[in-house]
Amino acid sequence: MAGIGGVVAFAGSGSASLNGDELATISAASRSLPGLWELARHIDGHFLPYYLFMQLWAKAGTAELWLRLPSALAIGVAAWFLVDLGRRLHGTWAGVTAGLLFAALPSVSYYGAFARSYAPAAAAVVFSFWALHRTTRAQQRATHAQQQAEQRAERTPWVVYAVAVGLVCCTHLFAVLVLPAQLVAAVALLPRRTVLLRWAPAVAVGCLPALVLGLVGYGERHAISWIPQRGPEVLLKFPKMAAGSTEVGVVLFVVALAGVVLLRNRAWAGTLLGWLVLPPVLLLAVSHLVTPVYVDRYLFVAAPALALLAGIAVASVPRGGVVACCGLVMVAVAVGVPQQVEVREANGRFEDFPWAVRKVDGRPGDAIVFGQSSVRAGFDYYRDGSMPDDVLRLGSAPEAEGFGFPERDDVAAALADRERVWVVWRGVKSAGQKLPRVKAVREAGYEQSGAWHSAETPGLTVALFAHR
Repeated sequence: MAGIGGVVAFAGSGSASLNGDELATISAASRSLPGLWELARHIDGHFLPYYLFMQLWAKAGTAELWLRLPSALAIGVAAWFLVDLGRRLHGTWAGVTAGLLFAALPSVSYYGAFARSYAPAAAAVVFSFWALHRTTRAQQRATHAQQQAEQRAERTPWVVYAVAVGLVCCTHLFAVLVLPAQLVAAVALLPRRTVLLRWAPAVAVGCLPALVLGLVGYGERHAISWIPQRGPEVLLKFPKMAAGSTEVGVVLFVVALAGVVLLRNRAWAGTLLGWLVLPPVLLLAVSHLVTPVYVDRYLFVAAPALALLAGIAVASVPRGGVVACCGLVMVAVAVGVPQQVEVREANGRFEDFPWAVRKVDGRPGDAIVFGQSSVRAGFDYYRDGSMPDDVLRLGSAPEAEGFGFPERDDVAAALADRERVWVVWRGVKSAGQKLPRVKAVREAGYEQSGAWHSAETPGLTVALFAHR
């Protein structure tokens, strides 16, 4: 099952262009250790553990498939632990169905071929729930008559659980929103003394990275000032976000709620329900109490719970569980086909840089200006020939404190004697009206003679300006 999950996520992953987030991963991974630390002090500090890993990984290359391979492997790991957790909680068919449903989610195909830490975070979360179940079972088997050696052996699951929690905290800061759900199982299944002396210390030790990264992230709130404030209505879109498809998400969410009712182990039924619904609710609460942080991709860690509860529900059907399991998997696969195709298209990550590079049909003497300097990284990565003169660029290295590039400010002087200017920005055509660089090109005496957009939001816009 791990192989199926990883292969499905990786299949066709090279057809979609890297987007700005993935290019930021390349930028971070290409820096020296002091340079990476300097970056983390100003932006993306909570991604520092992932960037450190990718710094080692990228030493073997920065090809699209190679950069995305860790995420595909993480999906395989998540599928394996999900299958075994389902088997432990309900039975083999529940686990197998959960693994197949998870692999069939369009969101898994998206994040499983995405050079960011969302798939590793999901794998760490599944591992932590698996480790918690193993730990509680081991604790329940323990008796007061055990010998000292046996008691020492019972400490091993707690160490594994603490490591799992630590991995959750290191992969993505907001992955910790699943941990409150684990309190349900701990309180319901463990003696109070064990909760206080074993579970709480294990969680505390595991959460130390989250404490550090959270403090770093709080000091970098300016870096996410682009995130708008969301209202409670955004929760209605959560099934679509988790599954990557409205139709698949709604169907599985309804079946998953039935799984909560049908799971005989009530403590774990409540735990899995918390795993599914607490992350969006708590993220929305953080957005209103601290700073706006509600972004759909931060909640991918709840997708395995959706598949697991749905698998438990259909496996509980009396005298027809196998048929129900196969039927639900077939429905999820069939309904999700359009989204599976979309995520594997060239514009599957909503920023088709190869298209933008091809669209710039430069002539000798043309100039190019970027509406956001970080867009330049996509052209650096995908250019395979000559390009118009990048007249604003100062040096080849990105800024030490971010992912943009140093640029000269005297746009008019830089464009002197240029008849045509290509301008590229992230966003729709109308977004250029608000960008200082685009305004500066207009003020320098140029007017737009054509504009093309890559069709998906936010997408990329390529515009041609001619001197008046």
